[in-house]
Amino acid sequence: MKKHYRKENDCLNCGSVLQGNYCHNCGQENLELHESFGHMMNHAISDYFHFDHQFFHTLKPLLFKPGFLTKEYMAGRRAQYLHPVKMYIFISIVYFLLLFQNSHKVVTTKPATGKPVTVEKAIDSVNNKIAHDRNLSTEQKKKIEKEVNKAKVVTTSTYGGIVKVTESPDDKRGPNKWFAPSTKDTTYEQYLANQKKLPENEQDDFMTKLWNKKKIEYHREYGDRAKGVFLEEIKHNTPKMMFLLLPLFALILKVAFWKNKKFYVEHLIYSFHFHCFLFLFLTIAILLQLIIPSSWGIIDWLNLLVTLYIIWYIYRSLRVVYHRSIFRTITKMLGMWFMYFAAFTFCLIMLFVVTAIL
Repeated sequence: MKKHYRKENDCLNCGSVLQGNYCHNCGQENLELHESFGHMMNHAISDYFHFDHQFFHTLKPLLFKPGFLTKEYMAGRRAQYLHPVKMYIFISIVYFLLLFQNSHKVVTTKPATGKPVTVEKAIDSVNNKIAHDRNLSTEQKKKIEKEVNKAKVVTTSTYGGIVKVTESPDDKRGPNKWFAPSTKDTTYEQYLANQKKLPENEQDDFMTKLWNKKKIEYHREYGDRAKGVFLEEIKHNTPKMMFLLLPLFALILKVAFWKNKKFYVEHLIYSFHFHCFLFLFLTIAILLQLIIPSSWGIIDWLNLLVTLYIIWYIYRSLRVVYHRSIFRTITKMLGMWFMYFAAFTFCLIMLFVVTAIL
């Protein structure tokens, strides 16, 4: 459907004199104000599919041409591809939603009778049924028993209708023991009052007091759900932590490839593109693991292929963007891995501290 443009050459948004259908100052399109419903919907749909076209046009080089998008961006060829920050926000939201939805642990199980059983009883029940199953070979029985004894997922209903068997750390330590306050005081004010009664060298330090404040308040408000609520807050803050890690990774690149004389923003663009690839690729891997039946026995091979491809992608993208030799690129990768691990650990600590304090 054809768009209806105004005959006047003044921009209604900023007042600039136009030399075309778009304002050179603010970018607003010079459309008729009183357009029909059909024209309005056509305009909205056109804008949507423009984004859609950019997104799918960006996917192929992002996944299969390491370093290409970064070079294109720095060369000024940007209009046909998604902006790296906009793309990162979209992909990271999808990735973290899928990751956290797929990370729930089941502590107890339900057999076909509907009565809950403990993990140990469920495992014993499954092992007993496996041993008497004539349809399984000896090798198959050993393999299944090994998986079950590790408390991994059991997806078939053949063995007593058990859906999942997953051991939780709380099974051995009791519920919320890890998140329990290190004091018997029921309020933070009472805790501080008792702290003042102690000698100065026996009082808790500043961070311990803040941590106990968080735990006391959460146990008072949420009871047995205190630890779960706190962990959910950590999950909620994890995507925000990545915005701290991205510039740190760019700083690592700046240090590792300082001889390339690139500006910091160039390293930052590479950082965004790399993490876009990483999150998108891991999203695809998670979806494949959910789709592929565990009975096929290829999940471990899939994880190996994912790991090898990511390593190759990092190597190839660094070669394309920074133009170093094979040997120098590999040595830089090893050094960057240790620095990235340190930065990631720092970000995790900051995530925990901020969640515990705020």
